[in-house]
Amino acid sequence: MAGVRRLDKKNPTTTPERVPPHWYAWLPAALLLLATLALYWPAVHCDFINFDDPDYVTANPHVQIGLTWTGIQWAFLHTVSANWHPLTMVSHMVDCQLFGLKPAGHHFTSVLLHALNAALVFMLLRQLTGRPWRSLLVAALFAVHPLRVESVVWVSERKDVLSGCFGLLSLLCYVRYAQNCDRPPSAIRNPPEENCFLSPAYWLAWICLTLGLMCKAMLVTWPFVMLLLDFWPLQRFQPGRIWRLVREKTPFLALAAIISIVTFLVQQHMGAMQGGESWTFGARLGNALLAYARYLEKMFWPAKLAIFYPHPGAWSLVTVLVAGGCLLGLTALFFALRRRQPVLLMGWLWFVGILVPVIGLVQVGSQAMADRYTYLPSIGILLLTVWGAAELTLRWPGTVKWAAGIVTVGVCLVLTRQQLGWWRDSQTLYQHALTVTDDNYIAHNLLGLDLMDHDYFTTAADQFQTALRLKPDFAFAHNNLGNALYKQDQPGAAIVEYQAALHLAPAYAPIHRNLGIAFFKLGQVDDAIAQYQTAIQLQPDDAKAHYVLGIALGRTDQLDQAIHEFRESVRLNPTDPLAHNNLGNDLAKNGQMEEAIREFRAALRLDPACEPAKKNLAQALGQPLPP
Repeated sequence: MAGVRRLDKKNPTTTPERVPPHWYAWLPAALLLLATLALYWPAVHCDFINFDDPDYVTANPHVQIGLTWTGIQWAFLHTVSANWHPLTMVSHMVDCQLFGLKPAGHHFTSVLLHALNAALVFMLLRQLTGRPWRSLLVAALFAVHPLRVESVVWVSERKDVLSGCFGLLSLLCYVRYAQNCDRPPSAIRNPPEENCFLSPAYWLAWICLTLGLMCKAMLVTWPFVMLLLDFWPLQRFQPGRIWRLVREKTPFLALAAIISIVTFLVQQHMGAMQGGESWTFGARLGNALLAYARYLEKMFWPAKLAIFYPHPGAWSLVTVLVAGGCLLGLTALFFALRRRQPVLLMGWLWFVGILVPVIGLVQVGSQAMADRYTYLPSIGILLLTVWGAAELTLRWPGTVKWAAGIVTVGVCLVLTRQQLGWWRDSQTLYQHALTVTDDNYIAHNLLGLDLMDHDYFTTAADQFQTALRLKPDFAFAHNNLGNALYKQDQPGAAIVEYQAALHLAPAYAPIHRNLGIAFFKLGQVDDAIAQYQTAIQLQPDDAKAHYVLGIALGRTDQLDQAIHEFRESVRLNPTDPLAHNNLGNDLAKNGQMEEAIREFRAALRLDPACEPAKKNLAQALGQPLPP
């Protein structure tokens, strides 16, 4: 079947582009999906990293037990890393159900979602514009650009690819609704132009956005994106019609407003904004302008990519003015060209608008910018670049344009494969970050944690001390240095560091717990109990705090209270064999032998090599101790 030709409505003189017949319109999407899977396949050999992955997966008992009704309830009622994203947590539970804690399966899920998103970008742009080859190039560049690596390979950033999937599905449904509006009313029984609330596609778009917002709150900008699509290429901006377009977005705007308020309150309550409290609004505005400029730079020159970019506190006035002037100039240029080339303004506003929640005007965390934040905003820049280049090269031979597109994609492929290599494990990732950035105290701290995990306590302490030289008020580095000193059997020196950390972050429960452990090591049991109790008041679901409090209470012969704490520890983390064993031990001391035996057996089911549980079970059953 021969293809058909379609003219650009805004530029009827433009050379028409051959549109493939409908029966194989899915073929490019399928090929793009498979190519993306092949590109990112090395990710399945990457390990978890110790930055956020423990909170989301590797040290989260609610996730590790797999998909359960109790876990789903927990996901909807609790936050993780100062974010409420229940569907993201449910996706991690599904992965644990299927793959356990083997990182390959978790990475494969994220890669598959990203590959699906690349196909959805193609389908969305093709549906919107009828330009399959331009749409394919945009989608391919979205799929293979090196800036995507952080969102795809970092397990904790599952929220990027999952929310992106629901967000793109929402736009596809919205486009279906909006394009039906442009059909003659006689062709449809209930024209959605008259009442959008009667359109199934409209409500499917709303449902998909709801699901996306439960993966990541960054989609609060989606009603704005829908208006941009109304402007171009849907061309629904007509005199006397704009207010109706805004009004039909009311359910989307209400949803975005609710999630924005919830996210702000959660992050404020959890202390996620403390990192930026010392920066004035002027400093935050200056960094936001620089961040836009730096994101653009990395879109076109993706070099020196790092997992963390330290916030400088303040940029020089000249640098800020130059960045602001460039951004203002580009905005003015695209606005002036809005009638001849509306795609330029639309793509630019897509990029600028979607980045607003994470650009740093309301500072969350201590980063200046993050590669993962470009996941969806980058589509706007790719769109205006590909469409703009296509219009500028209309008279070029087709082979030259094809070659330019293939070379561009090829360069991105090479750079992305290189970037994937830096993510194979924590140490490689942080060493690379230290190479490409300056004064990166976060990378030093994270590298120290990785060294701690491999029992290099002295070298880890050096990394924590370096982080503190760069940022003396870094509470987490003080806490981690205390842990390194404790591991080197220096509990007194560790206490000094824990107390310094508490001075900076008095509401951070793990520091109280660690201080209590150091007090217990020195025999100051009452002081230890006080710290454990404070930790539990601050974080009631800290299973480890309940566990160590149970040990301390048992040491002071408060057996009933100790049993209560061990029960809480087991309830919060049912996969901990030592908690089951200690609960059984105290139950046996209290004469509750049958229940004690059940706990010893539970410990051995979880860890058949648990020697304390073997001995305790043998004694409880009146059998000889195992050799």
